[in-house]
Amino acid sequence: MRQDNKNEVAYIEKLIAVNRVTKVVKGGKKFSFSAFIVVGDGRGRVGFGKGKAREVADAMSKATEHAKKNLFKVPLRESRTLHHDVEGTFGAGHIVLRSAPAGTGLIVGGPMRAIFEALGMQDVVGKSIGTSNPINVVKATFNALKSVVSPKFIANKRGKKISEITSNRS
Repeated sequence: MRQDNKNEVAYIEKLIAVNRVTKVVKGGKKFSFSAFIVVGDGRGRVGFGKGKAREVADAMSKATEHAKKNLFKVPLRESRTLHHDVEGTFGAGHIVLRSAPAGTGLIVGGPMRAIFEALGMQDVVGKSIGTSNPINVVKATFNALKSVVSPKFIANKRGKKISEITSNRS
């Protein structure tokens, strides 16, 4: 966890992938590195970023800055789980996320776990179907998280009370 001096917000940074990229030129090979990082504040805001540089540390710092610029808010139920089940896709990646009762924990694998830890979510069940490519899994997960809406938002949109929207929730 790192403290940002401008906003005084502690960000949780999770490294998803580092790739070495080789460019063959007349004089030999040039190596560079690409980094893929997820950043969150632990209170419902999360974003991802990619960076590329000649050194790993530079690529990671570029990715972190890109991720901080692309943070978005995910509405959470009781600050620990999703309001409803969602699905997301990106390329061949398909993600299924389900809300879970208190005490369940994070039952997700790979890159999705890093997203939910950075997000501050405690109880969720998720499954990645179709691909194991970490970048596609992260992008599919973000597509799913962007489709999460709170009952308060739906109630305001429909002109009803929140109790009318949530009354048939099991």
